[in-house]
Amino acid sequence: MTRIFSWLSRDRRTGGDDEPDEPGFYALQDAPGGGWTDADADADAEPDRARRGTETRSSGGRSGGDPWAERLEQLDRYMEDEPKRERKRRRWRWAVRIVAGTLLAFFLLIGWLAVTAPLSRSLEPIAPPQLTLLASDGTPIARNGAVVDEPVRVADLPPHVIEPFLAIEDRRFYSHWGIDPRGIARAAWSNATGGPTQGGSTITQQLAKFTFLTPEQSLTRKAREALIAFWLEAWLSKDEILERYLSNAYFGDNTYGLRAASLHYFYRHPENLKPEQAAMLAGLLQAPSRLAPTRNFDLAEQRMRLVVAAMVDAGYLTGEEAGRLPTPRLDVRTRNELPTGTYFADWALPEARKLTGSGYAEQTIATTLDSRLQGIARDVVARAPLGSAQVALVAMRPNGEVVAMIGGRDYAKSPFNRATQAKRQPGSTFKLFVYLAALEAGMSPEDAIDNSMIETGSYRPRNASGSYSQSLTLEQAFARSSNVAAVRVFEQVGDEAVIDMARRLGVTSPLAEGDPSLALGTSTMTLMELTAAYAGIAANEFPVRPHAFVEEEPGWFDWLWNGKESLSGRRQEQIERLLRSAINRGTGRAAMLRGPNFGKTGTTQDNRDALFVGYAGDLVVGVWVGNDDNSPLAGISGGGLPARIWRDFMARALGETRAPARSRPTPSPDPSGPVQPQDVPQIGDIPLGEDGSRLRVREDGVTLSTDLNGIPVDVRLDRDGVALEPGTTPRDAPAEDTAPR
Repeated sequence: MTRIFSWLSRDRRTGGDDEPDEPGFYALQDAPGGGWTDADADADAEPDRARRGTETRSSGGRSGGDPWAERLEQLDRYMEDEPKRERKRRRWRWAVRIVAGTLLAFFLLIGWLAVTAPLSRSLEPIAPPQLTLLASDGTPIARNGAVVDEPVRVADLPPHVIEPFLAIEDRRFYSHWGIDPRGIARAAWSNATGGPTQGGSTITQQLAKFTFLTPEQSLTRKAREALIAFWLEAWLSKDEILERYLSNAYFGDNTYGLRAASLHYFYRHPENLKPEQAAMLAGLLQAPSRLAPTRNFDLAEQRMRLVVAAMVDAGYLTGEEAGRLPTPRLDVRTRNELPTGTYFADWALPEARKLTGSGYAEQTIATTLDSRLQGIARDVVARAPLGSAQVALVAMRPNGEVVAMIGGRDYAKSPFNRATQAKRQPGSTFKLFVYLAALEAGMSPEDAIDNSMIETGSYRPRNASGSYSQSLTLEQAFARSSNVAAVRVFEQVGDEAVIDMARRLGVTSPLAEGDPSLALGTSTMTLMELTAAYAGIAANEFPVRPHAFVEEEPGWFDWLWNGKESLSGRRQEQIERLLRSAINRGTGRAAMLRGPNFGKTGTTQDNRDALFVGYAGDLVVGVWVGNDDNSPLAGISGGGLPARIWRDFMARALGETRAPARSRPTPSPDPSGPVQPQDVPQIGDIPLGEDGSRLRVREDGVTLSTDLNGIPVDVRLDRDGVALEPGTTPRDAPAEDTAPR
């Protein structure tokens, strides 16, 4: 319409410069012979115009030579032809859209294939290669991963090695474009007519499947497999595709790739395989686990004969040559006597994979595990009277190097690692963060804290011993593991300060904000996480990151910028004073060593978890005992069995005691009867009178605990002489701390 109105408003002048411009209707009426011309009409209207022109001339024309009428008639014809032009324009617009959409889909498909099926991935082993972990002294501790070896080159392989794979897997490999319709039809016909079951996938499709896709059986996966097959065929040569296929295919016995398989089964490189050996290996690809000749040689031989028949059918062998092929003899020389996993190996393996990178070569890497300390840990745990309970132990250096780990009683029965995976309540071992926050806030071990029963408020914890007093010093409250005192300290310093202290020491597990029960260890965390926090106190450098591989010593610049913190000398001395008191005069007496020792007991509500975490010498050790179903333990608390396990491990690890002699087994009068673990405890407390006084006999001395005018006093006699120390009341000492009920 714009064009029409533009035409109607043309300049009416045809000559004379003195005539004014009068666009519009009058220009249309007065212009002699001007106006619409044939060039202004669409070519599609030519037949109609010719017809109308003939009719007009034959009738003398309705315009009678009037220019105005002629132009109106031209306008009518133009308007009648407009729908045809609009349809033509619409067809062009749709054609452009279809072409643009097709191009966009093509480029999106190329981008998707480049991201999901990078060609470099087909050069990598599809299974992580075998990795052997060593203890720090070079002792192998575990071997994990697939048996792989260097890729093969088609140019280096003799024809009789390649031909069996082509005959049985993809006879038209060198003539199709990744998809073989003829092969698919042949497989479908064989399957439908009851012949031997066949697959229609080409070698290229199989490479796409085990390199880029999951094993799911669906039409979507088959469509993606076909697309990736075309992608591989477009970018790789046939020999490159075959090389990558042979270098990554699974041949059973945890063996991937032709080179690894030929070395494993026949102790030969693939370049030196005999025809019958190559035929047997080609036959394994259909069902590697079931047909592995080390497990089922008869089935492997039957499959080999089927491959030989396929080679005859494909023209690679004559019938006479096939009949002369003997059955190959196996020559298996590799044996894996190492376990594929242990509690420590399972924890260390992901980091080991990152350190070794990708490749086909077998890797060996040394860890921080100390085989001597690991043996001590195993022996100590085996001798502990655990009953049906589970146990976990983790030992590390103050810098975080893990040297021993027990994640449960029996890895073969339960590989779940209770040292690194189980999140349990830490109980009163969490009080370390509460009291350290108090010391950071300016309190001292001599400051008094109310130890009376909490009678107000919604949260009213109780002391496990059932005994209370008007007040205790912070040191006494920590040693006795007073619950009411810990909650009052928590409320004084605030939950933010306590949580911040735990975070600074490396605790990453969620911690309940605004919950006073947090002071008693009700938020869960792993034993590894908790032990690493105590390692930060031992090293006076935190946070400590537990690790299984030796790390480089940080340089001066790293030390300046690594973000680690440390306590002041005074604060370090104060917190170690509290930790030492918990062992020497508190709930952790069962863990006492001859030398300096620092630690804390922990027992959760209803004795569901029992812990002891502490350090001595250059070792930081955490011990947990509990049931996997979180049921209560029968009479086990943190100051009991876990403390004794900790002491027994530490004493042998630090050379204070030797390993107990192993007695020769004697015939049992009742071989069918159960063998119960035996536990011979140390001499217990000897009661002295009715006032609760008692005498404690230990390896390093004798302690008399009594009251003098209501004040608990310990009189200690050892090699250094007689010492008078603040003590615990006879009623309080044996009690073990627990979380609130």
